[in-house]
Amino acid sequence: MAYILAAALIGVVAGLRAMTAPAAVSWAAHLGWIDLSQSWLAFMGYAWTPYVFTLLALMEFVTDQLPSTPSRNVPPQFGARIAMGALCGAAIGVAGDSLVIGLIAGVAGAVAGTLGGAAARAKLAGSFGRDLPAGLIEDAAAIAVAHLAVRAL
Repeated sequence: MAYILAAALIGVVAGLRAMTAPAAVSWAAHLGWIDLSQSWLAFMGYAWTPYVFTLLALMEFVTDQLPSTPSRNVPPQFGARIAMGALCGAAIGVAGDSLVIGLIAGVAGAVAGTLGGAAARAKLAGSFGRDLPAGLIEDAAAIAVAHLAVRAL
C-alpha cells in the first residue's frame, strides 16, 4: 500500500514540476532506496542519470518562472507531466512488485498535480499580486513532496 501512495505522490510532483519527479526517483534508485536493477527502468539508477535529471529539473525551475512559459494545461505540457508521472509511478511500482498499479497511480497523481497545482498557484499569485512568490512556493512544495515520496519507501 505504501508503494501506491508513493507512486501517486510522485505523480503529483510530476504534475507540479515534470522533471523533479524523475530526478527524485533517479536519486532514490542511484542511492539504493529503491531497487530497479532487475527491471527495464534500471537506467534510472545509473551513475549519470540522477545528474542529468537534476540539471533538467533546475532548468525547469528557472524557465517555469518566465512569463513566456506556456501554461501547464496545454496539451504538450500536460502530456509531458502525465508521461513523467507514468514513468516515475511505474518505477516506484516496480520497486513494490506492481508496475501497472504504480503506473496508474503515477498518472492519476500527475493529473491531480497538474490541475490542482495550476489552481493553487493562480490563487497564491492572486494573493501575492504577482506570480514569482507563488512559483517559488510551488517549487519548494514539489521538492518536499518528492523527497517524502521516495523516502517513504
